[in-house]
Amino acid sequence: MIDPGELSDLDAADRATAERLAEGDPTALRAAFNRYGGLVHAIALRRLGTPQDAEDVTQQVFVRAWRGRATLDLQRGTLGAWLVGITRRQIADRLASRRRDLELADRVGRMSFGSPPAPAPDSVVEVLAVADELNHLPHQVGTVVRLAFFDDLTHQQIAALTGLPLGTVKSHLRRGLERLRGQWRRKEGAR
Repeated sequence: MIDPGELSDLDAADRATAERLAEGDPTALRAAFNRYGGLVHAIALRRLGTPQDAEDVTQQVFVRAWRGRATLDLQRGTLGAWLVGITRRQIADRLASRRRDLELADRVGRMSFGSPPAPAPDSVVEVLAVADELNHLPHQVGTVVRLAFFDDLTHQQIAALTGLPLGTVKSHLRRGLERLRGQWRRKEGAR
């Protein structure tokens, strides 16, 4: 059984932590996490059912608590109650997100996908001609052009995939297109 004196000491410590948190003391956030992190996680786990979602929600709760610390009003309730309120909102958001994902997956699953239209003979010839021209580009330049146009990747995605700096990706793409344009014009002029 808890001694009433210990309870008032816990209330005073909780109040002091809340006041320091509201003032922007990062050590108060750590103290709040140490005291209430287990509770927040348990509530999230019970409602969401997966440890990963519970961990994500727990992290989000304390991020929201830090960002919204100015809204902490000890006249309206305790630090624990405030954190539980944030927890409930984060759980509701996660459940709504799950529901939207399931509805989207259901709609996509009910869609009928016909077979893609057969390419016109002229477009097949053009694709082969472009592929041949790409083979004449320097390796890195050709790779960047292929990733941009055949895989429909952004400059940032190509940089991440190839390990090339973003500026280099942009330069390779520009130079590759200029070179392809020049090769195409020379061949058109030869006809």
